[in-house]
Amino acid sequence: MAVVWLGVRPKLPALVAALWWGSLTTIGFLVVPMLFAYLPSASVAGQMAARLFAAQTWVAVVCCVVLLLLSRPRHAVAQYPWARAAMLFVLGGLLLALLNQFGVAPRIVARQDLRLWHSVGTVMYALQWGCALAVFWQTLRPGAHAVEEDTSASD
Repeated sequence: MAVVWLGVRPKLPALVAALWWGSLTTIGFLVVPMLFAYLPSASVAGQMAARLFAAQTWVAVVCCVVLLLLSRPRHAVAQYPWARAAMLFVLGGLLLALLNQFGVAPRIVARQDLRLWHSVGTVMYALQWGCALAVFWQTLRPGAHAVEEDTSASD
């Protein structure tokens, strides 16, 4: 079992980042536009989109927390190279997801200055998408999961 875990563990950050980026891509650029194209009214589509974006927020939160937990070898102080390069993007994406869900989305649902808040939410979602892509890209770099000699024994 430990041998299997050692083979999978270096790939986990890339898998988690791929889930985060892929879910953002699927919800934001495929599913929600299809809701507005095929549901009978914009109001119904908007209500369903709000639910999907809320679910997406929790996918993002879980993925970011898992990435933070995987960012360094067990019992080590130093982070993996991918984590050092991606940490700002993980934290930024997490913050954007939470701000969008708890700051922007309630204003959109309340139809408060809808054009402004929809634009702000769209920009924040696109920035989160970029953060997720940057993290995914960093996890795929050669040497992204290398550990220093003194920390490899404790992993």
